[in-house]
Amino acid sequence: MDPDFDEFLHVPARLSVVALLAPADWVDFGFVRDAVDTSDSALSKQVSALADAGYVEVRKTRNRTGRHTHLRLTPHGRQAFQRHASALERIVAAARTHLE
Repeated sequence: MDPDFDEFLHVPARLSVVALLAPADWVDFGFVRDAVDTSDSALSKQVSALADAGYVEVRKTRNRTGRHTHLRLTPHGRQAFQRHASALERIVAAARTHLE
């Protein structure tokens, strides 16, 4: 297995969240929930796991319209995603080489 392959990050729900956050700065929780087509509770569980691993930072604010939660990748999370994506690309490239 490629040493950059991240078993923790490869969980489909986590990978979807991290891939969505990768090109952005702070992203609204509701936007992430809708984009990955999941429930608040399922997303909260994955975000907690990602935050505990140091991949995602969570910011909660309150204003006149209510409470808001925003997410972003940490530098560690961004590097982990880049390494994992590169590992996946190498795996796919190797498979294509063997198919040709």
